[in-house]
Amino acid sequence: MTSTTTRLLRLLSLLQERALTGRELAERLSVTDRTLRQDIARLRELGYPVHAARGPVGGYRLGQGATMPPLLLDDDEAVAVAVAMNVAADGSTGIADIHANLERAQAKMDRILPKRLQRKVTALRSVTDIGPAVTGSREPDTPVPAETLATLATAIRAATTLCADATELEPYRLISWQRRWYLVAYSLESHSWQALPVASITEITPGTRHFAPRPLPDSDLVAFVLREIATTGWQVHARVTVLAPAETVIARINPTVGVVEPLDDTSCLLLTGADRLETIAIYLSMLMMDFRVTDPPELVTHIRTLAHRYAAATYP
Repeated sequence: MTSTTTRLLRLLSLLQERALTGRELAERLSVTDRTLRQDIARLRELGYPVHAARGPVGGYRLGQGATMPPLLLDDDEAVAVAVAMNVAADGSTGIADIHANLERAQAKMDRILPKRLQRKVTALRSVTDIGPAVTGSREPDTPVPAETLATLATAIRAATTLCADATELEPYRLISWQRRWYLVAYSLESHSWQALPVASITEITPGTRHFAPRPLPDSDLVAFVLREIATTGWQVHARVTVLAPAETVIARINPTVGVVEPLDDTSCLLLTGADRLETIAIYLSMLMMDFRVTDPPELVTHIRTLAHRYAAATYP
């Protein structure tokens, strides 16, 4: 016989999933209809708004009450909430007054998570950096499975190699930026540092060989990933000469927009990218500086079309 407390918790968990008939609940709890009605009454006495509806489509469901009752989560749900709170706590929500509330909620989750789940959350938290928030964030390419992130985090913490799509890697850090995940890793095949979109990896096989950490490509791995995205991580890339000192342009743009290289005291080269030509044209117009586009030719054609259109719009 299960204890009344254990049974009530199980009943509450079932009611949080969806509406269920009395017969369904009694069968899943292995109790009589009378015991079920008593348990429903106990939940109501504890403040849980359990609603009942009669008829062939009727049943019991958990409604909204005046206070926030305890919330029961399964293992996967608990890990997902804890990871999401960790990412949001770094400012990615854009909500000014939510940080303190997130910290309190995060502390509560940390206290009650079982050790087996806490290890997963702690591993992912300890090896993840959060990129800067940017207005007009991009949609994620493909949702990344939590198990994939957990596998990568475990390999990073243990300093063990892994195989990603048949390429052996030394994993070093996970970067979360604009709802996309990137793995900073050293490729043992190309002997180069890479910022790999985790969503693009189709198969990950954990390795067993430990490796000694190499000197990192940058003391700021977030900056390294953003540079890689600016030069290789977009659908469309552009080379633009900006007629302004490099320092002026760097102060003007977000680091995620592109890489700035000085040419002389009055001009610089901007290496930038986006998923569409139209987006790059908008970025360049927002610079409020004179510029010359050299590549790609399609962007030159698009900006010329825009120039004619804007010119025609200004005629009396």
